[in-house]
This record gives sequence, C-alpha cells and structure tokens, in this order.
Amino acid sequence: MTATDTVFIIFAKVPAPGTVKTRLIPVLGAHGAAALHAKMVKQTLGAARAASRKRLQLHCAPDTNDPFFRFCEGHFGVTLERQAAGDLGMRMLFAFEKALSNHPRALLLGTDCPALTERHLRQADKALREGADAVFVPCEDGGYALIGLRRVDARLFDAIDWGGEGVMAETRIRLQRLGWTWRELETLWDVDRPEDFARLEASGLLDTRRATA
Repeated sequence: MTATDTVFIIFAKVPAPGTVKTRLIPVLGAHGAAALHAKMVKQTLGAARAASRKRLQLHCAPDTNDPFFRFCEGHFGVTLERQAAGDLGMRMLFAFEKALSNHPRALLLGTDCPALTERHLRQADKALREGADAVFVPCEDGGYALIGLRRVDARLFDAIDWGGEGVMAETRIRLQRLGWTWRELETLWDVDRPEDFARLEASGLLDTRRATA
C-alpha cells in the first residue's frame, strides 16, 4: 500500500432482520431480506477486492462490532471503519475527507447494486487517474451506485433529498457550479423493491435462494 493508491470505500449496514431491505420483507420475510442484504454486501466486497487488492475500507453501521463485519474483515481483507453520524451526505463527506487526506483518489459505493461489477470499478478508477475530478455510476431510480472523487467539497453533499429521484440531477448542477469535470459510466439499477428482486432473480447476477446467507 502506498499513498498513490485509490481508496475503495464500501458503505454497509449490519444485516439485522427488520432493519435492512424493509421494502422486500413482504416478499422475503424479515430474515430473508436480511440474508439477501448480507449476500449483496459480500458480492460488492468481492468485486471491490477483485478491482483493488490494496486499500479496501468497509464503513459499517451502526458500528464495527457485529460478527458479520468481522467475517468480512477476515474473508475480504478489508479495514473496518464506523460510519460517521448524520444523514447520508454527511457520512459520505466525512468518509471522503478522511480518505483524501491521505490518498489522491477515493471510490465510494453502497451494496444495493449487484449489477455493479469489477469492470465498473476499474473504469471508475481509470477515469479519476486520467484526471476527472469526479466519476459516477448513475442508477435508474435517479441516484447513483458509485461516486469517485479526487477532491471533496461539502456543497456536493449538503441538503440533498437522498431518498428522492433527483439526486444525480441535483449533483450535476452542483458539479457545474463547482466547475469540476466528471465522468458518468453506464446507468445501472438498485435492488430495493419487490419488482427489483424479480429482476434480480431473472438476471442471474446473484444467488437469490432464500436460505440464510
């Protein structure tokens, strides 16, 4: 590991039944939804590990103490970090500020997008290495599955409706105001709703059997 490495940051919640993938509970039940979440976390970590074996961070919520996160630490070789307090924007801002204080580039992704692969991560890293200030993988729901930065500004994250359909559109406006250059990779899709789960089953991207993870 050197100061020239790109930091890969994965945000994840502990897979506790009833607290994750709640919109899928009518389809999968609380335990099934939690098991699916755990599988998605592990798939995301696998893709990140394949894209970079150097600097991987798993930012955990509510903290790093759960056995699932300890398993991820040992199995994927990630460093565990506790997510900061505040809304998603504040937590991302804190993560980027800390990462970019020691490294020139950082990629941050969630675990809701099984279609996000090693290839996308390598493309995003390449975009930053080639000079873009920011890079994104937009999602069909109006948000983004990945954000990568070479520099950070609080105005990119402040007062955004993170659960709404206009996240990426608002982010583009703010990037223009900042005068930054950015790249957008292909648009992908998240797994949040019952119809998304049906699409996931049909895609073959993830083992969706309802056994425990």
